[in-house]
Amino acid sequence: MAVDSRQRLNDPEHCADEVIRRVGKNIMLGLPLGLGKPIRFLNALYQRAKDDPEINLHIFTALSLLAPAGSSSLEKRFMGPFAERLYGEIPDLQYARDVSNNCLPPNVQVSEFFFKAGSYLNNRSQQRHYVSTNYTHAARDLMDLGVNVVAQMVSPGELHNAPGMVSFSCNPDLSIDLLPMLREREAAGNPVAIVGEINRQLPWFGRDAAVSEDQFDMMFEHQASEYPLFSAPQMAISPEDHLIGFYASALLKDGGTLQLGIGSLGAALVHSAILRHKNNDAWRAVFDYLKVAENFPLVAKEGGTGIFEKGLYGCSEMMVDGFIYLMEAGVIRREVHDHADLQILINNGEIDEQVSLATLDVLRREGLIDSPMRARDVAWLTRYGILREAVEFKGGRLRIGADSLDANLDDPGAREAIGALALGERLTGGVAIHGGFYVGPQQFYQSLRELSDEDRDRICMTSVNFINHLYDHRFGNQRLKAAQRIHSRFINTAMMYTLSGAAVSDGLEDGRVISGVGGQYNFVSMAHELPGARSIIALRSTRKARGEVVSNIVFNYGHCTIPRHLRDVVITEYGIADLRGQSDEQVYLRLIRIADSRFQQDLLSRAQKVGKVDAAFRLPASWRNNTPDAIAKLFSEVGGKDWFPAFPFGRDFTDQELKLGKALKKLKSETATRRGKLLTLLHAIRAKDEQGRYAELLQRMSLHQPSGLREKLDRGLVIHGLQLTENPSDTGNSKA
Repeated sequence: MAVDSRQRLNDPEHCADEVIRRVGKNIMLGLPLGLGKPIRFLNALYQRAKDDPEINLHIFTALSLLAPAGSSSLEKRFMGPFAERLYGEIPDLQYARDVSNNCLPPNVQVSEFFFKAGSYLNNRSQQRHYVSTNYTHAARDLMDLGVNVVAQMVSPGELHNAPGMVSFSCNPDLSIDLLPMLREREAAGNPVAIVGEINRQLPWFGRDAAVSEDQFDMMFEHQASEYPLFSAPQMAISPEDHLIGFYASALLKDGGTLQLGIGSLGAALVHSAILRHKNNDAWRAVFDYLKVAENFPLVAKEGGTGIFEKGLYGCSEMMVDGFIYLMEAGVIRREVHDHADLQILINNGEIDEQVSLATLDVLRREGLIDSPMRARDVAWLTRYGILREAVEFKGGRLRIGADSLDANLDDPGAREAIGALALGERLTGGVAIHGGFYVGPQQFYQSLRELSDEDRDRICMTSVNFINHLYDHRFGNQRLKAAQRIHSRFINTAMMYTLSGAAVSDGLEDGRVISGVGGQYNFVSMAHELPGARSIIALRSTRKARGEVVSNIVFNYGHCTIPRHLRDVVITEYGIADLRGQSDEQVYLRLIRIADSRFQQDLLSRAQKVGKVDAAFRLPASWRNNTPDAIAKLFSEVGGKDWFPAFPFGRDFTDQELKLGKALKKLKSETATRRGKLLTLLHAIRAKDEQGRYAELLQRMSLHQPSGLREKLDRGLVIHGLQLTENPSDTGNSKA
């Protein structure tokens, strides 16, 4: 029963009943990744499955988002008010909450192909049911698993001069491909159900994301119960992250293409790219201080140090909020067009965005139009704004209102008339950003809602199969993609990187999954296929494990996400390693060069032991200053907090929450070992706030008037954590 806008259902229970009526009690439900899950409908269908054990419900999705709750009593006290403020009006995604609490009913299974990083590391059910697949294969795998229901939150078109249309908005990534495949399945005699849930808070996007409402079998709409969009708060950017972003910004080539993901490393790159463009003198001061040109010649070969005169084009499976900041700053502004020959001419500088008679001459020379122009030429030229929209072709002539012009470009008089009356001003219809899905902070969603019609039309939310690789059956114009994606920089993150050149991004060597491969493999592979493209893996040089600092550049590891034969560029806070086409010895040495100096000698010794590095090699003095102290010195001498703030794009945490969060993070680090736990508890028992310095912070944690042993201990822990962050050298847990 395809429905029109007058037949929308206003009861999620009714929608759930209708789905069961259509497909029966064996339901294979496909859901969009992240933001686009229709929570009201999903909760109704899930509750129906909980109430009826005869229903077999299998949910296939990724990134099931939940408001953070915290695990320890201190984390719950900290997260409670924060979660209420950000997520209090958003209904909980009940199946995801039950997954988190390990209480799914036996007739419900949830399989995800990408986890929120670390969220299910110790959840055995989700580890068992995880599906390892490239993002681009998810739609295929859904069909192979027998999906018969797809449900998605959509934005209505009536407020955007698109009656009868809805927008996939945040998630056309898989849905664009899934819907026609489901209809083919239905035509073959298999019942299906496609469900939409209207939410007016979801920003509208047209182009590929807009579809006719009659493609859905039912549409749930109840304006009174519409809810805010789930947000991902801005995270603080550390000095180390800022340096990684800075080095990456030096590898961006003006006139090129950018892909990046969510998180503080991506935000750091965005900030440094804007700094390079808007305050180039400050950016260059840091560039010179770090001796980037001297130490890392790849920048001169592949990157740049100037402002972005041509601008960049964004092509990223995830449109993070940083793309909007880059657009607002004038960094993202290179528009691409959906015609390969036209795009190649633009790339080569033979035509530009400004239209002239010379534009027509070049197009004629290349055989893209004829002279005299014909009807198909006029239709093509008006589509791209080369001729004005009002130009028509009638009776072998160009008609513009009352004027009738000869279409012969060889006639001087006709050329003059065409130039005066028929030519457009600039190319139109270009796209500055292609994205597959988005999720981000609330201010990001507000910015999307407030986009001008012109800027909104410069963004095309589309299929992940278009974005993530060059070869696909539905969007298979490889030549067009190559023309659009010149000088691509595919910037992704990893947890660890081995000296042989393998990236560890999604899991541990014991088999447990941290997140998922997503599109990382596709982007790395594409960087080796596209002329002038580079894959950049960004990672912090160290992390803390069980209270100890360990290196993220490791000799080897029992799991990899990206194999070593696809090694390319790696960036840490200590520099850039250009690995493409290098011998194993050079790869090992270039990675050791950007490792933390506390681990360089051990890495070198192990490489020499197995014969990968000449036994006579010694670490140069210039490599051995990769230390946190050197980073602190840099930030004190060149800009520091002024040029590299912790929250350049705003924040959701209050000042109090930032202080408390830092204290809780410190406590977690201090209690990573058994000895640390005992010492921390001892300090907490003794901790006092006799002068009331922490009164407001303790009140925020509801520990200003503790009752009972647990609350008194929690109060002491908070005081001790705050003291540690004020006096970081006095940890109280150092080994005697």
